[in-house]
Amino acid sequence: MGYLDDMFGLGGKVALVTGGGRGIGQVVAIGLAKAGAAIAIFSRTGADETVKLIEAAGGKAVSIIADVTDEAQVDAGIAAVFGRFGSLDIVYNNAGICIHKDTFSASIAEWREVMDINVTGEYIVARAAGRAMHERGIKGSIINMASMSGSIVNIPQWQASYNSSKAAVIHMSRCLAVEWAPYGIRVNSISPGYIATPMSVDTPQELRDAWMPLIPQERMGDPEELMPPILYLASPASGYTTGTDVIVDGGYSAK
Repeated sequence: MGYLDDMFGLGGKVALVTGGGRGIGQVVAIGLAKAGAAIAIFSRTGADETVKLIEAAGGKAVSIIADVTDEAQVDAGIAAVFGRFGSLDIVYNNAGICIHKDTFSASIAEWREVMDINVTGEYIVARAAGRAMHERGIKGSIINMASMSGSIVNIPQWQASYNSSKAAVIHMSRCLAVEWAPYGIRVNSISPGYIATPMSVDTPQELRDAWMPLIPQERMGDPEELMPPILYLASPASGYTTGTDVIVDGGYSAK
């Protein structure tokens, strides 16, 4: 256990998870807490349930109301994290949305909404957190939520805005990784495939029936299956890993 704790343990670290009130964000917040990190959660409506689950297991957590697309709210939220825990070592930039509409049906307002949350929101959080880390000499890890949809085109659903936004997240992460490497701040992205969360499970059955034969493992992933690569990217084990996109999709994009 000593070796694994040294490599992958997060004792004494502080992690920020955006969109941590439900779904993958909630699973990641709880998982990072189990690894020893104190957790701050940004959400627009609060994440009291996640906080209670973490505290019930003996961890430390706080919910902070912050819209990731609002720079002032994000800056205030980052300041609140330092005020509560005194540091910020890890960011899991998770907040995002998807609109399943073909290009002719989707409005430009919907395109902008997806881009604003999925790309600009992640950029605002990464920028604010990266600046705070740099100013304090913290050699932190920022993990941006991308998707296999940033590398492939999903079928049969049409979602050009979502796919384009996640491709942008992957390349943005690479850009920040190179820019901030001299500061010791690592930036990577993770690209899940179809994961059994409300975003996927609540989609029409005909879409899910079409997905399954296209996944080599013939199943959706469990949110917990994202934790091992996330723990790797968050922990000292990945000290020489930056600018990388980790795909976790049951083999979908390998075809």
